[in-house]
Amino acid sequence: MSSCVEDVAFAICCFLDVRQSKVRESKVRQSKGPNRLAPLSINRRTFLRLAAATGAAALGVDATVLAPNRLRVVRMDIALRRWPERLEGFTIALLSDFHFDPYFSVHPIEASVGIVNSLNPDLIVLTGDFVSIPPLDGDEEKAASAAEPCADLLRRMHAKHGLWAVMGNHDYYTNPWTVTRALQARGIKVLANQSSPIEQDGARFWLAGVNDVVSGTADLDETLHIVPENEAAILLAHEPDYADEVARYRVDLQLSGHSHGGQVRLPLVPPLFLPELGKKYVWGLYRIGPLTLYTNPGIGTVVLPIRLNCPPEITLLTLRRSSIE
Repeated sequence: MSSCVEDVAFAICCFLDVRQSKVRESKVRQSKGPNRLAPLSINRRTFLRLAAATGAAALGVDATVLAPNRLRVVRMDIALRRWPERLEGFTIALLSDFHFDPYFSVHPIEASVGIVNSLNPDLIVLTGDFVSIPPLDGDEEKAASAAEPCADLLRRMHAKHGLWAVMGNHDYYTNPWTVTRALQARGIKVLANQSSPIEQDGARFWLAGVNDVVSGTADLDETLHIVPENEAAILLAHEPDYADEVARYRVDLQLSGHSHGGQVRLPLVPPLFLPELGKKYVWGLYRIGPLTLYTNPGIGTVVLPIRLNCPPEITLLTLRRSSIE
């Protein structure tokens, strides 16, 4: 962003310099003929107003054009008490909140494919909101159909143990069945209050996923009933604040999205808007009793295609066994 401000400010200064030069030339010619160029009066207040307008314009360009496409990879080592020793160093790529549209989010989604494949994770998890709820009385079924081009892009990512997903609130309140079918038709497994064993090198853990929490259809008892007590469980749940409930169950790690990290984060003030069940554990790593939680700030944007101090993120988690029993 600073480079944008400097470039625009430099252009204005150049313009002012050229303009002042022409003023000087006109004054020299006044003795020989009529004044052909009116002097440009630039005082301190006018200059400050121009500078402020320049900064605002550059900030707008950065927030709408550059920042939403400036993907970053966050690498995180996480130690879990029940993690199998034979799966030491197992890696999971976490992505969330795609909110597919053909004009804005399509670009960071496309970019994320190559980045994830270069990371070569063992497993890829996608924690919901593949589409966006239409504004006002929009066509919900049409909105849900955006899951198809979104899934066409996501299917290009590769991992030894595949791609797994859960629904988010935007998926649920458009049409979760349409979104689920689009993903599953392209080889992306969707967990709906279900758990599945992931096995490697004679060891295993359980990958679990609940329905969208805001919808009231998430059911931890149903999801976890087949998971043995002494085996590690990782839960995909779109809403991070659900962790307060999850911490009462035998879950080692919860992976979430939903909050967008606040999406627009101004210096020295809290995020301007946070959704229901995304207000407490907004972004990053948390410990809630025995539970570890990571909240991903998402790939796409919602309402406005703007990000500020909150870049889209791919999280690469490396799992290890905790030395503390």
